[in-house]
Amino acid sequence: MKLKIKTGDTVKVIAGDHKGSEGKVLKVDREKNKAIVEGVNTVSKHEKPSAQNPQGGITKKEAPIHISNLSLIDPKSGDATRVGYEERDGKKVRFSKKSNEVI
Repeated sequence: MKLKIKTGDTVKVIAGDHKGSEGKVLKVDREKNKAIVEGVNTVSKHEKPSAQNPQGGITKKEAPIHISNLSLIDPKSGDATRVGYEERDGKKVRFSKKSNEVI
């Protein structure tokens, strides 16, 4: 399956518990079709004391969210948009289907 979301994109959650929230994609897992979005789907994780974290305790971190629940934000209008691919000037580029702008 072709993933239309890449690391560094600004996305909006369109389905699920965190619907409506926006953030930057930190990491994309191509095998599981999931992405980690900054500030979205945060979970509390209990950690044992270690060398990096001698105190231990409960830490907050982002959990992966499925790609199908994310939509790319159009840089021109700021709305959620679908992504298309086409060849422009001999180069394959992603473009916004809403504004027809290259992303």
